[in-house]
Amino acid sequence: MNVDIEAWFAVIDWRDAMFGFAFYYPILMAWMWIIGGLWFYLRRERGKDMTPRLETLGPDVPHASIIIPCFDEADQVEQTIRYALATRYPDFDVIAINDGSHDGTGAILDRLAEKYERLRVIHFATNQGKAVALRAGALAAPSDYLVCIDGDALLHPYAVYWMMQHLTGGPRVGAVTGNPRILNRSTLLGKIQVGEFSSIIGLIKRAQRTYGRIFTVSGVITGFNRAALDSIGYWRADMVTEDIDVSWRLQIHHWDIRFEPEALCYIYMPETLKGLWQQRLRWAQGGVEVMLRYGRRLLAWRQRRFWGVALEYLTSLVWAYVMLTIAILFCVGWFVPLPPRWQVATLLPQWNGLLLGATCLSQFLVSLSIDQRYERAGFLRHYFWVIWYPLLYWTLSTLTAVVAVPKTLLASRRQRARWKSPDRGIQS
Repeated sequence: MNVDIEAWFAVIDWRDAMFGFAFYYPILMAWMWIIGGLWFYLRRERGKDMTPRLETLGPDVPHASIIIPCFDEADQVEQTIRYALATRYPDFDVIAINDGSHDGTGAILDRLAEKYERLRVIHFATNQGKAVALRAGALAAPSDYLVCIDGDALLHPYAVYWMMQHLTGGPRVGAVTGNPRILNRSTLLGKIQVGEFSSIIGLIKRAQRTYGRIFTVSGVITGFNRAALDSIGYWRADMVTEDIDVSWRLQIHHWDIRFEPEALCYIYMPETLKGLWQQRLRWAQGGVEVMLRYGRRLLAWRQRRFWGVALEYLTSLVWAYVMLTIAILFCVGWFVPLPPRWQVATLLPQWNGLLLGATCLSQFLVSLSIDQRYERAGFLRHYFWVIWYPLLYWTLSTLTAVVAVPKTLLASRRQRARWKSPDRGIQS
């Protein structure tokens, strides 16, 4: 049977198809996250005794090393080190890597090392990048289990305990990603991000863990099995986001990655549009990088548990470009007459917008209900602020995804990724 391709394209109403995809794709994914997150909660969190039982560990508890790469962290590093040293776990040490800082980070670390026996410091003469700093800390660590946190992160006293429960609980557990919580919440951007980490990121990690593979561990707090890192060659220095890259390589090599919501770590996030843009663009670029580098390897049948995560990411990129196309058609239509089939009269959703809004509110309600035990502030306060999430962050994620694809394709290969001190918001 001959198919008239031109006639087929002529019949399809591409405008309606784009609008349908733009509005129904987020609805589909929201319900996938809700179902997967609820399944994780019912199986792994509800009714579980979350009281740390240090007395049950015994005398031969495995040693843990806390790795802290630091670059220009003079304002925050002392507090970070003190929180890490306050860890409630019987046997651990702390290794801080001063990655060629230009400020007083190195002097502060040396002063603290003289005071605290558990703390060791490694100095780089010049900035080598976070991946190299992490590798140096891992190679210097005496432990087979590494808990890696950022130089501005505040570790919960029992975070290491909860991570070690996973890392020592199975031979194929390669990593455990923790549960970052936002500290700065004095601006609208800060308050929305509190809700985002509770209702979006936490729920997605729960769902991804349920469905098979986690897109990325948290760069803020993750525990690693040294054997798993050694099998993949540790972190790569030429990837923009070392956390996404190491997550994919571990799982491609069939190491298990888990999510532990009790492994809390407190962080400061950007509270300016410029800082938020730079952070999210780096995240988006990291996702494109791993798809380009490892996408073909995922076609193997042995990687089938990864297919859902990869397909969702690729679809989200298509969604971003569809949203951009709709916006461009709308703007062009104000100045240039377009054929009726390409006219976009409004960017506002119609009746399906009510369905999208109701789905978002349902997702936020479910996720915040699950996550409220890990937050200081009240449930309703987060719920009020997180309803603004779609307006701001869908726009931001669309633009960063659109920019990240050509930026990654045009970037020079094998260029070492070095970090800059990020915007950490207004700290009270």
